[in-house]
Amino acid sequence: MSQKSGPLSHVRVLDLSRIMAAPWASQLLADMGATVIKVERPGQGDDTRAWGPPFLQDGAGNNTAEAGYYLSVNRGKESITVALDTPEGQQIVRDLAKDCDIVLENFKTGALAKYGLDYTSLKQVNPRLIYCSVTGFGQDGPRKNEAAYDFLIQAMGGLMSVTGERDDKPGGGPQKVGIPIVDLMTGMYTAVAVLAALANREQTGEGEYIDLAMLDVQTAVLSNQAMNHLLSGNTPKRGGNAHPNIQPQDVYSCQDGDVILAVGNDRQFVKLCDALQRPELASDARFNVNAQRARNVAQLTALLQEEFARWPRADLVAALSAAGVPCGPINSIPEVFQEPQVQHRRMLRSVPHPAGVAVPQVVCPINFTNRPLQFESPPPLLGQHTDKILTDLGYDAAQVRQLRDSGIV
Repeated sequence: MSQKSGPLSHVRVLDLSRIMAAPWASQLLADMGATVIKVERPGQGDDTRAWGPPFLQDGAGNNTAEAGYYLSVNRGKESITVALDTPEGQQIVRDLAKDCDIVLENFKTGALAKYGLDYTSLKQVNPRLIYCSVTGFGQDGPRKNEAAYDFLIQAMGGLMSVTGERDDKPGGGPQKVGIPIVDLMTGMYTAVAVLAALANREQTGEGEYIDLAMLDVQTAVLSNQAMNHLLSGNTPKRGGNAHPNIQPQDVYSCQDGDVILAVGNDRQFVKLCDALQRPELASDARFNVNAQRARNVAQLTALLQEEFARWPRADLVAALSAAGVPCGPINSIPEVFQEPQVQHRRMLRSVPHPAGVAVPQVVCPINFTNRPLQFESPPPLLGQHTDKILTDLGYDAAQVRQLRDSGIV
């Protein structure tokens, strides 16, 4: 693994997590230069390694053991296999923790305490340690001992109640978001939290324990929908693609496909009406300000749909973009990577993989000027760095062999 140069190149992370939420955080830290040591179960590893198809194919076209799900969230890390239920494995983790700044874990509440790997135990070997526990429901409360997955939290946290077509329309009913959005947002909050604790440690010298729950995160990101309810007493409902507060924002059909229109203010609405050669709509009392457009959205949508149906999609997008009106096509995933702007920003890159092929990676979107990020290290093979990490800890070759023969690593 090449020398890292990102803004966190001085930071070491001990990653005891698996699946998505906390590994998303540790990948972000790795992207920014941190050394991330991923601890996995011998022989099995992170559950997501097997969450395929699809799997990465080697140079001969054969499936490897690396599922796409795993490859999406483990870039830039070092993998060591350790049996945490053995005294020897627990000692390895304690040895690693001595020299790490951050520990991430997403075991069930209290699970690591029986191994002596909880925060109370590890801070004895490293008082400056920043330790973050990521769970579905948190370290306290009536559901603290229950497991959770993204789908469940999307439902419990209200997201599915405001996602999907209206119940009175074809296809209406609750829908989950098409990506594991609660996992991803939890990962982002995790990264923010540990970096805030790291900044505080620079000032105080104190470590920190962080309790982060997926249900808390989803409740927090209800954002405007939560405030709509708290201010009005009304229950937000599914509205399809229409925005609950700002209009016109919806999906509209052109001659040959659909577009998104995202008018954000009154000035943009005037520009929209001018581009459609319907300037009178901008002065219509039903539509001249956003509050009126929101109240009369059904009439406005019908008028706009009639206008848009006259246009080829590409011509409409070009005309509205030239007028300064946010508008664009609904891209498929392949079309996203064909977008000239996405290509220009180099969001898709390839990294050499030990399987003898290049593995595609959708990279971190953060662009530092002085400490640019590097994307050279692929998601590791299971236990790929075990020998190196143990050697760095002071284990000799005979000790490493003994640990392997015993199934501890």
